[in-house]
Amino acid sequence: MKTVEDYEKIRREYFIEGTSIRGINRKYGYSREIIRKAIAKPAPEPYKLKQPRKAPVLGAYKKRIKEMLDESDRMPRKQRYTAHKIYELLKAEEEYTGSESSVHNFVSQQRKKRKIRKAYLPLEFDPGEDAQADWGEAFVIMRGKTEKVNLFIMRLNYSRVRFVMAFPFQRQEAFFEGHIQAFHFFGGIPRRITYDNLKTAVFRVLKGKNRQEQKTFITFRSYYLFKSYYCNPQQGHEKGGVENDTGYSQRNFMTPMLEVESYQELNEILWNRCLQDVKRNIRGKQAPIEELWEEEKPYLLPLVPADFAACTTHLVKPNNYSQVQFETNRYSVPETYRNSQLVLQAYPFRVKILCNQEVIADHPRCLDREQDIIEPMHYLSLLEKRPGAFDHAIPIRRWRKKWAKEYELLLYQLRDRMPDGRGVREFIAILKLHQEYPPKLIEQAIKMALELGSTSLDGVLMCIRRIQECDNSLPSLDLSHHPLLAQIGNQPLDLQQYNQLLNEGM
Repeated sequence: MKTVEDYEKIRREYFIEGTSIRGINRKYGYSREIIRKAIAKPAPEPYKLKQPRKAPVLGAYKKRIKEMLDESDRMPRKQRYTAHKIYELLKAEEEYTGSESSVHNFVSQQRKKRKIRKAYLPLEFDPGEDAQADWGEAFVIMRGKTEKVNLFIMRLNYSRVRFVMAFPFQRQEAFFEGHIQAFHFFGGIPRRITYDNLKTAVFRVLKGKNRQEQKTFITFRSYYLFKSYYCNPQQGHEKGGVENDTGYSQRNFMTPMLEVESYQELNEILWNRCLQDVKRNIRGKQAPIEELWEEEKPYLLPLVPADFAACTTHLVKPNNYSQVQFETNRYSVPETYRNSQLVLQAYPFRVKILCNQEVIADHPRCLDREQDIIEPMHYLSLLEKRPGAFDHAIPIRRWRKKWAKEYELLLYQLRDRMPDGRGVREFIAILKLHQEYPPKLIEQAIKMALELGSTSLDGVLMCIRRIQECDNSLPSLDLSHHPLLAQIGNQPLDLQQYNQLLNEGM
């Protein structure tokens, strides 16, 4: 087969030099057929197989392979035949003796012929009108272990601003919280949001564009007054923007693998990276994303005064240990509510327990199983009545591992000075001050009380007030611009003025 350089040489001889076909044949040795082809076209045509290559082993099985591929096309997408599976079936059913690579090559050729490329329309959106939301996944190192996290991603289609937040799961409370934080990040609410058919929003896909939505999602949408739009099943390209954002976020926000201690730290990093991302330019836009975002903000719906409660609600009742169970974990409540019917609100990262609309306990949500999440303050009133259990009570034993050494010294002195449980009761009364004052202040007050030798509840309270008075002292006035006033109180005393007064009185 001749090259494009050969064709160029022939065409120059024929058209520029005026050499005949016979002359070119004699000069270069090209066949007359090749010369005529070069005169007709400037480059050789690619090689075309005139008839299929012989496949002495596979040939007898090609019809069966095509039947399997037809059958596969009618099966669920994730359960279709792979080339390896077809090879195994041929061996088992048809006693195929050929190589697996031959089957792979033939299956690949057939699938290329069957693949139909779809045509798409370029789209353009008005400011504030449309956004897209979806879930993705990534891996991080959290507390020294590699963990998979779920990424909630929302993007504004006009400015291309993207928001990314990590959650431990894709439950409805995380879905709602992702929306709320995205609205705060954007500075407003998009008028329409496009989704895949997420279970957290769609209860059942009906015919055509109809959907039976989750009632709680309808309530959420009504609260913020945006519209929802759903893609056709298995048509992710209808929200291709956020689909691309998922891969972009994995490659640019989560690479290299982040090392964090908590979801709070991880989401602070993601928030800052989303802010940095708006400084870039995008193809086809003259202004950077940051300027387009400022242009879009006035068209967004305004934020509401109070956020929607992004939680699930459960009726609970405490057990004999003043704990309520949620999922497999147990959360403590004040022992005074041990006989009450309570309401538990499960947020993505917090668990709140209410009695008559009042929050009586607030815990970090535990993602492990069969754990006891205990707040020691919930048990202090009970310990006052039973001081003998102080050293063995689990809430206190956990707390003692964390508190400062001054607490232990104070407890030792109170027990030594006030035996028969009275010293423990006095120490519990001091611990109850954590209900009114910050831990750092109480720690400083205990240290001061030990230095002053005033180891009692009243002594610690006195030290708290002294620390607060020092913190609230008025700052000195800056009289640098008033030099006459600045001298008052600092000028030297002139005692002769007193003699002058005496002389005037005589």
